[in-house]
Amino acid sequence: MSPADVRVVVADDQAVVREGLATILDLLDGITVVGVAADGAAAVELAATATPDVVLMDLRMPVLDGVEGTRAIRAAHPGVEVVVLTTYADDDSIFGALRAGARGYLTKDAGSAEIARAVHAAAAGQALLDPAVQARVLGAAGGADPAPGAGTPPLPDDLTAREGEVLRLIARGLTNREIAAELVVSEATVKTHVNHVFAKTGARDRAQAVHYAYERGLAGGPT
Repeated sequence: MSPADVRVVVADDQAVVREGLATILDLLDGITVVGVAADGAAAVELAATATPDVVLMDLRMPVLDGVEGTRAIRAAHPGVEVVVLTTYADDDSIFGALRAGARGYLTKDAGSAEIARAVHAAAAGQALLDPAVQARVLGAAGGADPAPGAGTPPLPDDLTAREGEVLRLIARGLTNREIAAELVVSEATVKTHVNHVFAKTGARDRAQAVHYAYERGLAGGPT
């Protein structure tokens, strides 16, 4: 194992799945599997004892499910990231996992290369969502209507009007460069606004910012 390898724990209640994933991941450059868990509670324990960088987490498991396992890991070990790998891509599963602190979300039809990318992205503090999951998140955000009422209501968490605009554009899936073009400002200015949005909303990445916008009805408005 290279010191630069990403240390991974695989959590899945099906033995053939977790053993197969562990074998595949161990064969990939830059990844070392340091433990396997049959449920969320065991994954939480391994997060403490095996010192992984990333936990690859199934959702539907006995004892402690993947959402609660993710929440417990992120609370007790904020340096450990979680990538969900599951059969399910319904809204409750997706938003539950993202709200609990998952950094990535893949379905089990993902290939080994995609799983490896998600693991490396999570270890680097970046989010990677399955394209279908990303579409559901953005679709849900786009369907949120602003609350009715006269005038412009104050934004939550002390967001400024400009930060609210940036958040809406993030929810539309725009990159920093595209936001800069839309608002006719520099990319550096956009980056500053994005950092402020993340700090005020508690979002760790764009996926969580989209979820925040969707939950609070801030993803609508003019496009």
